[in-house]
Amino acid sequence: MDVPLPRACPHCGGGVTETRVASQIQEDLPVVRPHVRRFDVHVGCCRQCGRRVQGRHPLQTTDALGAARTHLGPQAVALIVLLNKQLGLSHGKISALLRDGFGLHVRPSGVTHALHRAARQAGPTYDALREQVRGSPVVSPDETSWKVAGELWWLWAFATATTVVYAIQPGRGFDDAAAVLGTEFDGVLVRDGWAPYRHFTHAVHQTCLAHLIRRCREIAEAHPRAPWPQHVKAVLQQALEIRDRAAAGEISAHGAAVARGHLVTRLLDLLEAPGGLADCHRLAAHLTIEFPALFAFLSEPTVDATNWRAEQALRPAVVNRKVSGGNRSSRGAATQQVLSSVVQTAHLRDLDAREVLVELLRAPHPIVSPALVTLH
Repeated sequence: MDVPLPRACPHCGGGVTETRVASQIQEDLPVVRPHVRRFDVHVGCCRQCGRRVQGRHPLQTTDALGAARTHLGPQAVALIVLLNKQLGLSHGKISALLRDGFGLHVRPSGVTHALHRAARQAGPTYDALREQVRGSPVVSPDETSWKVAGELWWLWAFATATTVVYAIQPGRGFDDAAAVLGTEFDGVLVRDGWAPYRHFTHAVHQTCLAHLIRRCREIAEAHPRAPWPQHVKAVLQQALEIRDRAAAGEISAHGAAVARGHLVTRLLDLLEAPGGLADCHRLAAHLTIEFPALFAFLSEPTVDATNWRAEQALRPAVVNRKVSGGNRSSRGAATQQVLSSVVQTAHLRDLDAREVLVELLRAPHPIVSPALVTLH
């Protein structure tokens, strides 16, 4: 777009001589208005069985006619899902945004209905993701408080390198975790020190070193003259340094194994003499219980030393909780876990979650998303 000089100087009215042409780039949003499609659905009757039959266009998302013939299309529903489950917008704010930004008049109750419809279509995909997590060689779980109908429930996150599955459960115990992982999960469990995780007796365990280092630091800050927590912290940090050196090829696998043996010996000596502070004794008791799960990551490079995957997976849910406070019903909780799992897994795999949702919404029946059933 050409922007010529004014005919006269705007300050003094004198003549103007052009000296150069400079470029300026402006990025803006187009004015968006709803795209309305009308489907003339042909309805008939089977001559053999007498049942009612009607046509279906690939762009349709429902077979509803009559009073329910007007509904939101897949792009609008996918946007609603992303605004609510990924960005944490409330149903009322989504309704206002659709009205003011897109000219779509949708009540908050219509937003709720759209979310439930998307979750129904994504149900088989959610089940497939749960099976992927259950069969994964390494899983990182974590949990946070959640409200359902005003009651305290728990939102669990089970994260792998390619998949995130959420489960909103009434409890925080072994049975709730096993509902997703299975009671005989035999992979590697990278978790924090929550006791129910240790009940997975078939699994190899790696406890989160970040939690333990933070606990050492807190004790050292509260008791600056106590050397014991600083020594324990140094052992744990040295384990992370050995991991990094092995990953960089600076030491061999044999060298890492030898270093691991030295760390084990040093930590055992420290656990035998924690000193007289109650905080140190409590940490020593916890480390004694968790001792078999402290250094598994030094034996297997694919195992993380912390449960960062699960903690990152919980962050969007925590943001959502601050806005919504949880779910008003068990149906809302089921919708929450399904859609959040689909959206976060798509994000983790660098897929367009909107395209995944649109494909699910346009399917005549609930299906497993081809994009998510294949590991990337």
